[in-house]
Amino acid sequence: MLLDVNSILILVGIGLFAGVVNTLAGGGSLVTLPVLILFLGMDEVTANGTNRLMIIFSAFVANYGYTTKGIKTYPYGIYLGLTALIGAIIGASIAVDIDGDTFKRFLAIIMITIGIIIVFNTKSISSLELTERLKGKYLFYALLGFFFIGIYGGFLNAGVGIVIMLLLTTVNRVNLIRTNAIKAFSVFIYSLAALLIFALEGKVDWIVGFWMVLGSIIGAWFSSIWSVRKGGERAIRITLLIMVIYMAIKLWIDTFNS
Repeated sequence: MLLDVNSILILVGIGLFAGVVNTLAGGGSLVTLPVLILFLGMDEVTANGTNRLMIIFSAFVANYGYTTKGIKTYPYGIYLGLTALIGAIIGASIAVDIDGDTFKRFLAIIMITIGIIIVFNTKSISSLELTERLKGKYLFYALLGFFFIGIYGGFLNAGVGIVIMLLLTTVNRVNLIRTNAIKAFSVFIYSLAALLIFALEGKVDWIVGFWMVLGSIIGAWFSSIWSVRKGGERAIRITLLIMVIYMAIKLWIDTFNS
């Protein structure tokens, strides 16, 4: 895609906003995907594939940060990540062949559902030191869950972090810090497989992805400073909900005009 200055500014801007949202609330893909489709005119599959670049970069940076702080994900991160990778291959394979209007409607429903959960889920998941349950039947439950998480992650990925956190903290009783570390590692692993499938189908715009990644770097840095201000996170959550509802409705209406 040939980009003019305005398009580059839009890409950096949505990347920046997504970086802030992912840091403070989660759900950056709920913003980036519809913008790529509705305002830049990108086809649905290419938008989905291109968005993986920002997902992979964000997960890599997060994983690196946890590693430098001594938070270990081995060996469970590998078990869960590889299981999710198998699921992601299935999900991405479905996504590259899906009808555009069907994808828009599915995305619109997911956007509103996950957006509402993010905005109104103000209770923090407990970070108490509990005895982890990552062996025997509980490891099996986690592996099974991550297989289906991988299918969804390969297909769309928007809001997948919430599902991972709920699974690991409630079923496996993993503390919040280690949960986030495992989440970052597993998302990075299975997103590589999803990106490869989209790329082999020629459904990744690398230039567009570059500008989005650049914006997300700026957004993550900005939010790390701004988040200390009282009310900052609430403002981001409300802004996210307004944008998500508006673009979800626009996506749905657009399916009847195509």
